[in-house]
Formats: sequence, structure tokens, C-alpha cells
Amino acid sequence: MKFVKFAQSPVLSQALPAWRMRLVMWAILAAFGALIGRSLYLQGFQNDFLRQKGESRYERTIEISATRGRILDRHGDALAVSTPVKSIWAIPEDAKLTPHQARELAHLLEMDVRDLNAKLNANRDFVFVKRQLPPDVAERVVALGLPGIHEQKEYRRFYPSGDVVAHMLGFTGVEDAGQEGVELALEGQLAGKPGSRRVIKDRRGQVVEDVESIRSPQEGKDVFLALDGKVQYIAYTHLKQAIAETRAKAGGVVVLDAKSGEILALMNWPTYNPNNRTRLIGAQLRNRAFTDTFEPGSTLKPFTAALALEKGSYRFDTLVQTAPGKLSIGPATISDAHPHGMLSVAQVIQKSSNVGISKIALSLPSEDLWKMYDGLGFGSPLRLGFPGEVGGRLRPAKSWRPIEQATMSYGHGISVTLIQLARAYLAFARDGDLIPLSLTRVDTPPLNGKTVFSAQTAHEVRTMLEMVVQPGGTAPKAQIPGYRVAGKTGTAHKIDGGAYVEKYVASFVGFAPVSDPRLVVAVMIDEPAGAKYYGGDVAALVFAQVMAGALRTLGVAQDAPLKPMLVADAPAVKEEM
Repeated sequence: MKFVKFAQSPVLSQALPAWRMRLVMWAILAAFGALIGRSLYLQGFQNDFLRQKGESRYERTIEISATRGRILDRHGDALAVSTPVKSIWAIPEDAKLTPHQARELAHLLEMDVRDLNAKLNANRDFVFVKRQLPPDVAERVVALGLPGIHEQKEYRRFYPSGDVVAHMLGFTGVEDAGQEGVELALEGQLAGKPGSRRVIKDRRGQVVEDVESIRSPQEGKDVFLALDGKVQYIAYTHLKQAIAETRAKAGGVVVLDAKSGEILALMNWPTYNPNNRTRLIGAQLRNRAFTDTFEPGSTLKPFTAALALEKGSYRFDTLVQTAPGKLSIGPATISDAHPHGMLSVAQVIQKSSNVGISKIALSLPSEDLWKMYDGLGFGSPLRLGFPGEVGGRLRPAKSWRPIEQATMSYGHGISVTLIQLARAYLAFARDGDLIPLSLTRVDTPPLNGKTVFSAQTAHEVRTMLEMVVQPGGTAPKAQIPGYRVAGKTGTAHKIDGGAYVEKYVASFVGFAPVSDPRLVVAVMIDEPAGAKYYGGDVAALVFAQVMAGALRTLGVAQDAPLKPMLVADAPAVKEEM
């Protein structure tokens, strides 16, 4: 056999330079070195970052809702409770639904499918699809087994008393945080602190395992209000009736415990149902007792008389000439509804003489009057935590003209809220001192408060105010069989566009029983229509109804005969506005 010798290729026969071999070798080694270095860098210095990226693909931190504290009345009856509901949430990157699935989910949630798709396509790790659903609806959603769609337990606030206690309680928002009323004022006590837990999800986005509890939820604390549910309902019933009968625009009632300063009832009209707020307007939501100011009219006269007694310039029986029923101060004229002639200071209050109280006010230094009004709390909010609470209008004394000093003595040129006016009358119901008001139940009443008048002055004015509801006074309709009552009427023109118009605010503030005052009740009727618009006609009657019901509910002992001192159809003295 012959072997054929092939010619050697010149390319193969050519030797490669040694440096090229070394270059390739070092290049390969460098590549391996870079990979090793990158690996060491990622595992040594970027470990936390990589772990977070990994965990983000299979772990989620879910918030655990805390139960909000209950709001209870002073007897423990529930006024606001949190009921369990479910919310549907989604992880957008996992919630890849078919058009049919999206329509089915939107139908169950009563949503527009376009709104649903917008939420599921959001560039976020977590979105709420629909909140505060009934548990049965949430169960049907979960039963669909849709990827990336989950349920979560939450709480929704429920108010068993509905519109009866609406303005006092307020309401919470979708996040279960206080928005109005006590819910906002006592948010720090009522609100719990949510917890959280870490879970693992599978590739379909379904939670398959609880890893750990990161933070346990802290439940909110229950709050016992000073409010008495029965007294509140009495105020609600009679105010609602008065508004309907007088065709008034609005109204309010405040009931205070004279011993403790507790707010036993607070009612505004119009009101609303906090369980259904879909079609509410601002007029319904406004807590008028705290946010609306008005000129209090003649309800301020007793304070001017008290200051005159306190200064020693007048006594209970000091005579004041009110004839001819008019008083000119510069170009202005102050008038009485009926000329009375010579009246004692007590009779000036009983018959509500503008001329008499103006003469008393003009005899006192304006600075002293201002200090008294300021000491009573006028011009400053009570700061009980209610949103929108105002302080009213009390201008500095140095800016008062004589006519303003006179009109302010009978409640014109100064504005107050109903809650301020009610609190100021505590000075007469007590021995001349003022105590702070309380939204919550007071177990140990304060013994003494801020002294405004001496005890003797308070007792003398108390006698004057009792004369107001007796024959010859402006408020016989405020009488209550079985109880001695004291109080003062107020009727004031309203201001519209900077001028007084033929619209009125009728008011009455009083307390009972006079022998040992327990309750203070303040009533305001805004724009009563018809022939009866005086405080003695409309507000005094509501006062008597609310006060009588509250005294009997609380079991306060009677201090007067059951027979009224004046027959129902006897005329009352009208007051001038």
C-alpha cells in the first residue's frame, strides 16, 4: 500500500507569536476574575439589596386594622361602635384579569369596569379596589379566585342613635379617623394603632403563609361622654317640634350640669344621619352651638346688673328712671316696648327694660364691662376640640362709643355662641364662679371654679331671674310645675348686609331648681316665622319642656308647688329688641 504524503498548508505551518497566546489567556483569566469579583461584590456588599429584591417577589407586609374605641353615654349606652367589614385590595402587577373576569369583579363591587381597570393598572405595589364592603360581598369576590385580588378586615363606624346625637358625636372617614365632633375632639383616645404582618405569596399572588407578626395592633379606648342619652332625646324631640311649629330656619339646645360642668345634651337643627352622609349639605353638618354666633339680645342684661351690684354703685332695689321709655344718645335712640317709669334694678331685669339697663351700663367704666365679658368667656373659643369652634365678637373697650356701650348691655354689638352663653349662666346657677365644661363624664365635680361675681351678687341676680318667669315678667311660659325656675329671654334683630333686618333670633337661658340649681338650659331659635318670634313666646316654651323632662329624668327633687303661678293664657311683658 502506498501512502500519499499531502502537502503541508502554509497557514498551519506558520507559527503563532507567543504574546498572542498569552494575551488570550490573560483575557480569559480577566473575564473570570471580573465574574468572581462581581459575584463577591453582589454577595458581600449588595446582599441586602438583592434580598429585598427577592423578597419583593414573594413577600408582602399587610396592615392589621385596630378596633376604634366605642363612644358611650354616661350610663354606658353605646352611641358609636365599630362593626367589622371587608375591603378588597390588589397587587397590580399580579392582578392580570381577563375582560370577563374584570366585568364579573366590577359587577360584584358595583363599580364601573373602566375605574376598576384603572386601579389594577396603577404603577403601585398595593391598591384598594373597594373598601368597607359587607362580609358576604367580600366572600363572593374571594370565591372568584382571581389572581392578585385579596380581602382585608377593616371596621366601619355605626351610630345607633342616628340623627339624635349627630352633631355631638360627629363621624369618621373611610380610614376610621375622626372628622367631626367628639370623634375628632377625642381622636387621641378613640383611635387605635394598626399592626402589621409579613406574608408569603405564590406565583399567582395568593397568600400561602404567614411569616411573622411585625407589630400587634393596639385597640382604641372606650370613651364615656358626659351626655345623657335620655336628656339628649328630650332636647331632640322638643327642638324638632318647635322648629316645625315656628317654621324657623334653625335652632339649638344646650343642657349643662351646673354642679360638674358636664354637657348633658347638645342638639342642633337641622341635623343629619351620620350613618348615611351621601347627600349632606353644610347647613346640616354645622355644629351651630359651637360654630354659629348671634347677638344674644336681652339675655346679656343680667350680667350688666351683676357688675353694677358687684361694684356697689347699685343695689337690688335701687330705682332707675326709665320714663318716657326712650333714651337718646347722640343721634341714636334706645326704646322700651312699653314705658315703665321708675323701676328697681330687679324690675329692669324682670321687665327687660332697654332704657334702664343702658343707664346702668353708662354709669360703669367701659373697661370694667369689657373685663366682665372677657371673664365670662365671650370673645374666646372654649377649646373643647370641636372643629370650627369660634369665639364670637368682643371688641376692645377703648373702641367703644357711648351708644355701643349702652347697646352692648342688652346684647347688641356683641356676638356669642350658644355654648358660650350657656356656660356664662353657670355664674348665676353657682355661687358666682365658672367651671370648665366637659365632654366626658366627670366622676369628681370641681368644688370651685374661676370667681366672676361674689356669692351675694349671684344670689341677688338669681332672684331677679326668677322674677322674669313670674307674673309681670317676660317669660311666664318658662314656668315648670313643681320647680322654681330662673332665666332670661332674648330677642334680637339679625344683621344682613351690615344692617339690621326684620329677621329675629329668639333665645332663653335659665336654670332650675332655684333653691339648689342643678341644670342650665340654653335655647336658640333662628328666624322664627309668623307672629310669635319673641324669646318669651318660642324659646321659653322649649326651655320649659326640655328642663322639665331633664329634671324628672335625673330625679331632681321638686322645690315648688305643682300648680303654676300664672295661667297659660295670661299676657307676658314684651321686650324691645
